[in-house]
Amino acid sequence: MALVLTFVMIMSGCGGKNNANAPAEATNNASESGSTSSDTGDTSKEVNLKMIFVGPKPVDYDTVFAEINKKLKEKINATVESEFLDWSDWAQKYPLKLAANENFDLIYSANWTGYNDQALKGGFLEITDEMITKYMPQTKAAMSQVSWDQAKVNGKLYMIPQNRGESVEKLILYREDLRKKHNLPEINSPETYATYLKGIAQNEKGVSPFTPETGDWKFHNLDRVLLKQQTEWNMFDFDLPFAFKLTDEKGQVFNVYETQEFKDLLVYYKDLANNNAWSKNVLNSKNDHQADFKAGKSASITHNNGTLGSLMTLMKQENSPYEVALADINQGKKKSVAISTQNGTSIHATSKNAERSLMLIDLMQNDKELHDLMMYGLSGVHYEPVGDDKFKATEKNVNFTGFSNWNFNSPLNRDNEAFPQEVTDLINGWEANGEVYHYPLETFVFDNSKVKTQIANVGNVMLRYAIPLEYGVIEDIDKGIVDLNKQLDSAGIDAIQTEMQAQIDAFLAKK
Repeated sequence: MALVLTFVMIMSGCGGKNNANAPAEATNNASESGSTSSDTGDTSKEVNLKMIFVGPKPVDYDTVFAEINKKLKEKINATVESEFLDWSDWAQKYPLKLAANENFDLIYSANWTGYNDQALKGGFLEITDEMITKYMPQTKAAMSQVSWDQAKVNGKLYMIPQNRGESVEKLILYREDLRKKHNLPEINSPETYATYLKGIAQNEKGVSPFTPETGDWKFHNLDRVLLKQQTEWNMFDFDLPFAFKLTDEKGQVFNVYETQEFKDLLVYYKDLANNNAWSKNVLNSKNDHQADFKAGKSASITHNNGTLGSLMTLMKQENSPYEVALADINQGKKKSVAISTQNGTSIHATSKNAERSLMLIDLMQNDKELHDLMMYGLSGVHYEPVGDDKFKATEKNVNFTGFSNWNFNSPLNRDNEAFPQEVTDLINGWEANGEVYHYPLETFVFDNSKVKTQIANVGNVMLRYAIPLEYGVIEDIDKGIVDLNKQLDSAGIDAIQTEMQAQIDAFLAKK
């Protein structure tokens, strides 16, 4: 915890390094790469683009990217080299790279990697309509206006978003073979899930009942299942304790930590912690929850349905000895759909190759040959194409997966023919039952520029007081909640809430 707190204090001190002029300066630098505002994309000068991805470097990176670079050289006289921020520490390294003004051109960006915040800090280049028209004609034709609008921060664009929607609601992936072995009930509610976790802890030694995601936000994946979904709330930022009711047309925000629902959840978590549902070392764990589950070290994990479906597919492909299944413990509850900023690509504010970077993104989303290479690897090595829109994974498929190439999601995506039918049926069921819900604040973006200091202070308090409560480390829950909210008051939480509500009211007044 001391290390985490140190990191947060460092970030609060260096977050404002880029000044408001950064995008304009970057645009000037970008014009030096060989393209000017008066041409339609001069590629006479060869450039090497550097891109940062989230996730581990693929085993077969060199062979696949050699082929990618061969095609890029032919098409836009450019090559790309990549840096990968591993899942174990990406959350710490990502903002530091932008704060330090390191030399790179493109970076994976998303709402969950702090896109809005980084855009407001000046870390990303503003992308104008003129730039898109000149350097991204295929994307301009293919992308809907809704997607562009969702990616704007204060009316300006700092990301080329993905061009294929997805559901990102969290589900539970668990060991069905262990449930049967120990005669545990079907997992279809928070209560039956707790019974499963405690049953595994008591009867299956050497297997952790639940492993959280390393680097998770201050409101972790289980919170999203048991608090956000269960209560039909939503939150703008999982690093701030503000929520609103999905059906509230007025968009009134409230402090989650002051609600009875949060207190009830802490009682639920405390019971699980007391019954060894997760490691006693959970606050310091660096375990890869997906790798642990695949290896049989964990009996359940949480993530979105696409990620869990892909993990199930991989385990089946590798002839895993474990029988696994998905659980939706909030059946009938409203589910939200990801907005376009769930995955995207931003250009570093100081890039000297902005035009060529946009050309690269344009190709990756719309050129079938390059898209297939980036998303699936080498045909005949990592996958076998099945028609135009599906693929069959080979044994070497795992050598080119696990990193954030999702920023290039587009209508050209292929679906794995082995993707579990139960996942597809679950998503289709949400649609058919009217559980997928669109709400007025779906595209609201909070401008935190006036309350940056308070946000940094609140973040420190959440790390020190809220997270231990979340994992049942604090013995006296009532006292823990009082102490937490007292510290939040001192940190300036009211100022954040007042500013957020004012912006929400203004946003809704324009709709």
